[in-house]
Amino acid sequence: MTVIVNHTGITVKNLDRAESMFRDLFGFSTISRAPRDPAIIEAVIGVPGAEVEIVYMQNGPARIELLAYSAPNDRKDYRPRPVDLGSLHMAVNVTDMDEIAEKALAWPMDRVGHEVRIDAGPNEGARIAYFRTPEEGLIIELIQLPEGGAS
Repeated sequence: MTVIVNHTGITVKNLDRAESMFRDLFGFSTISRAPRDPAIIEAVIGVPGAEVEIVYMQNGPARIELLAYSAPNDRKDYRPRPVDLGSLHMAVNVTDMDEIAEKALAWPMDRVGHEVRIDAGPNEGARIAYFRTPEEGLIIELIQLPEGGAS
């Protein structure tokens, strides 16, 4: 049996803003954008009355699914810390940490913690920093690999 990751789904508040952020800041291209049949979505996710519009985006082999639910009305907003169970983050390699960090802050995204240089493991020597989108609370990790590091 072969198992290959297809995509990572991210629930967002504002689909236009999220699509623009992933395109303009992180180089993703839109593959498709459309609402989905509520009966199918309800059956798949097990939430009665769910309504959603979905954008699929791609950057190299990485594919994301941005989901903007308009129903049901009792949707909740969770903002887990990186240490909390169920918390997820997305990491992107960048070639210029200073430039992308400046653009992320202007977007605006919020800095989480401080930039550090990794001292062990597969990203040894890399500069990393966490940022959070204010609307969804999505954490994006920026990684600038050391000179000559793998992309």
